Amino acid sequence: MYDLYIVYRTQIYLDERQNERLRHLAAAGGVTRSALVRVAVDRYLEEVESATTPLNSLHAILDDVESHPLRSFPDGASYVEALRRGDTERQVALDRQRGG
Repeated sequence: MYDLYIVYRTQIYLDERQNERLRHLAAAGGVTRSALVRVAVDRYLEEVESATTPLNSLHAILDDVESHPLRSFPDGASYVEALRRGDTERQVALDRQRGG
């Protein structure tokens, strides 16, 4: 029936250009400037929160590694050899693609 929610009043300062652009957008969309500001704040917060998600995932992975160190990793020489083999295979594939 009615959408009731609590809103908090805040004050922001806009320069003349920002104010005019916001006024025009609000008039064109048939909404208030406050509604546009709320949408902008929501989008900004979603962007910031999604940007921190990979960092949170990295922290979780690092915490896991710290609590379970050195599971079953190959010795250093085998690991380096596997990396070099992969690099060589990729280089051969690239050379083939270039016609070399």
